[in-house]
Amino acid sequence: MPGVPEERAADPDRVFALQEEIDQLKEAVASHAVVDQAIGMVIALGRVGPDEGWAVLKDVSQHTNIRLRNVADLILIWGRSGDIPEEIRLALEEALERYGPTQIPGAPPQ
Repeated sequence: MPGVPEERAADPDRVFALQEEIDQLKEAVASHAVVDQAIGMVIALGRVGPDEGWAVLKDVSQHTNIRLRNVADLILIWGRSGDIPEEIRLALEEALERYGPTQIPGAPPQ
């Protein structure tokens, strides 16, 4: 490598640390994408805005004691297969009642 001292370039500890950092960054990017997709589903299905979609996802995670990334994964699986654990479904319904609209936009009053 030009401009890098020979001993630093060949330092196995440094290489290992950099590889770990790369792996963590890749995981963070993938996790962020999953969470964003799940927020999108919540927005579309719950007729809420982006801030409320994020709040619903956090709320479900907190009330089920399941990591946010895992809740997001389960919501995406639900979108593909129609299957969702009962605990997540109930928490999602409750959160949408708290954060969601009281009626469908354009629908007659209830």
